[in-house]
Amino acid sequence: MNSARTLVLATRNQGKIAEMQRLLDSLSSEIQVRSSSEFNLDDVEETGSTFEENALHKATTIARATGFPALADDSGLCVEVLGGAPGIYSARWAGTHGDDQANIEKLLGDLRKIPLEQRSAKFVCVIALALPNGESEVVRGELKGEIRFEPSGTNGFGYDPIFQPLGHQRTLAEMEPEEKDSISHRGFALREIAPRIAPFISR
Repeated sequence: MNSARTLVLATRNQGKIAEMQRLLDSLSSEIQVRSSSEFNLDDVEETGSTFEENALHKATTIARATGFPALADDSGLCVEVLGGAPGIYSARWAGTHGDDQANIEKLLGDLRKIPLEQRSAKFVCVIALALPNGESEVVRGELKGEIRFEPSGTNGFGYDPIFQPLGHQRTLAEMEPEEKDSISHRGFALREIAPRIAPFISR
């Protein structure tokens, strides 16, 4: 297998994998996208204090471990009235990593006395692309919106059922995947970095 044409997604999160593979489909003819789970690697611990630090750490760690170029993202929900929380702790806001329902319930509890006009929030996605030799590139995407009072919709993952993007009347979880991709923070970041992937990993 040609390592210059293989890209490893540095995550075991099936929701992220599906979304990223869908958004990278346009590159499928030239790049083979694989998951870090195919290499029996655990998720890399997020030890950074910013989305950028975490994404870069995950990408460089997986690139060195597999010998292939790696793509990693760190993303989260930042609520203005909570000072930007849950932020980098979004996936484990309720204590257990990846428990979407518990995270949503805790966040709604945190905001239970907050009126709609003070429920502004944004999704942030930082994507890092790294080579085994340590070279890297980083991009950032954001999606502004507000937090609903209760969940609505069954698509997506994470906080999608309670996040309503600005200019829309539905949550991300009420949108079809293609519609979400066209406006999402991850979609923006992936479209930003996609044209750079093939030249970068062919170095």
